[in-house]
Amino acid sequence: MGRKIGYILSRFPHLPETFILREISELNRLGWQVSLYPLIYQHQEVVHPQAEAWLEHVHEVPFLSLAVIAENLRTLVRKPGRYLSLLWQTLWGNLPCLKFLLRAAAIFPKTVYTACLMEREGIEQIHAHYGTHPALAAWLIHRLTGIPYSVTLHAHDIYVNRTMLETKLRHAALVITISQFNRHYLREKVGEWLAPKVKVVHCGVDPALYRAVPIRTGASERFEIVSVGSLQPYKGQSYLIEACALLKRKGIAFRCRIAGGGELREALEGRIASLGLSGEVGLLGARSEEQVSELLGGAHCYVQPSVITPQGKMEGLPVALMEAMASRLPVVASSISGIPELVRHGETGLLVPPEDSQALAEAMLEVYSDPELAKRLSANGHAAVLEGFDLQANVKELARHFAQIELRPARQARSEAQVAQT
Repeated sequence: MGRKIGYILSRFPHLPETFILREISELNRLGWQVSLYPLIYQHQEVVHPQAEAWLEHVHEVPFLSLAVIAENLRTLVRKPGRYLSLLWQTLWGNLPCLKFLLRAAAIFPKTVYTACLMEREGIEQIHAHYGTHPALAAWLIHRLTGIPYSVTLHAHDIYVNRTMLETKLRHAALVITISQFNRHYLREKVGEWLAPKVKVVHCGVDPALYRAVPIRTGASERFEIVSVGSLQPYKGQSYLIEACALLKRKGIAFRCRIAGGGELREALEGRIASLGLSGEVGLLGARSEEQVSELLGGAHCYVQPSVITPQGKMEGLPVALMEAMASRLPVVASSISGIPELVRHGETGLLVPPEDSQALAEAMLEVYSDPELAKRLSANGHAAVLEGFDLQANVKELARHFAQIELRPARQARSEAQVAQT
């Protein structure tokens, strides 16, 4: 069997994070023994069937309990200097951001307890998804136990708020990020010293799960448009809705379906109604991986209308785009962050400026009116996914990087585990 690795996640199960679910499932297939330590054990209406299989591997640690309090007292007595120093560094390091400070204070006690659980389970290394609180937890556990850790950085965790990020990354044995854009961004924002330990490993999809889409046979056929993403400002669905209004003015027969749940649902429903698009545009709510695959299989064009919010929040490299291209759908996407690494304009898809409804409408109209272009984009897009975004190949690369992390000496690990159990 492979190494025992503890995954620290913001929350689990979490419907939008299918990329993490796929990653741990593939790691498990490769022989790694994966245990999950989410900061929040989440109860939600829609759960991926694949996630249900992982529930028995989840350690649900409360924020506060008698066991958590007892372990914090034991650690304080056993390692008073280390405990108080870490508590001070955590509070001081997060002081610039009140939200981060409150959350850091909340997770500190449960993280101390989690360190004990990992020692008892014999976890050999830790991997945290996101450079925010999961990375903070990994850093704390490493400082308490010596277990090495790595971090995957995605999008909002580096674009929006980098509180204490340098500290978390300095102590990490390995830093993974999902795009070359992110790698350059980190070198600019954090420093050149980070470059040697940063590796780019794309998220991936299993192309076999996505069936080829139907080819449009004529102008009389209704044009089917799909977009997938949580209903949040940085996803830009409002611009897609406005672009649909422009298509309607041109007399195009179309239907646009937007899958995903979120805070903007009511506002987007209002926008759809105000533009007279209730018969053409529908918000489908949250959908499972299987339902998304079925949805993509009945479309003619996929649109990712992402934007950059005033706070700097934006996409990293949307997995939904990979899924659409795996389904051989021609795609239209905003030219921001890592998206151009997957969507090369005129070759594997069409790129448009963010926040530009007119450009979105024109690009969709190109796909609608030029079947040969649509066919070429879909074929090239599918090939691009196979070449650089295949799940098995990319997780195998990730595992290779994991395997190069130097573990604690066995004697040290055994002695610390014995102490943790007393």
